Amino acid sequence: MQAGIALGSNLGESKNILMWSIERLKKLHRGSLEKFLLSSFYQTTPLDCPPGSPLFLNAVLQLETDLAAEELLLFLQKLEEESGRPSSHAYHAPRTLDLDLLYYGSMELVTEKLELPHPRIRQRLFVLKPLVEIHPHLILPGWSSSAYSYLLLLEKQYGYE
Repeated sequence: MQAGIALGSNLGESKNILMWSIERLKKLHRGSLEKFLLSSFYQTTPLDCPPGSPLFLNAVLQLETDLAAEELLLFLQKLEEESGRPSSHAYHAPRTLDLDLLYYGSMELVTEKLELPHPRIRQRLFVLKPLVEIHPHLILPGWSSSAYSYLLLLEKQYGYE
């Protein structure tokens, strides 16, 4: 199943931490190397974080996995902990690694721990921009348009025309 994952870091050696997590995620990939899609890294301003929070380094990747969505989420949480992020942390506190499961094929799911597709993709420039880089024509369940179209709308909203 194709799964989209957002990566972010704003504590420690962010680029090294993201590269480490990407290498770990590559080991989950079950498709051809050409189907492991990775965006560029984007330095972004923290959103809804405590004042004085460091800048983020963000990226998005897509891989093919045979793990179930819930198993993949647990794997992502394990990587976060291995990177030094405590399992119990303040909401939007700076972090060594933040991994969000954005989508899992065309699955729609709402549980206590996981919502697919991720409900805030279309409101987050730091997710949409790298997502569009790797998959501009992506249309997820519940969307009326492509990721690229949503990026244009969001950029217009923020005055980036």
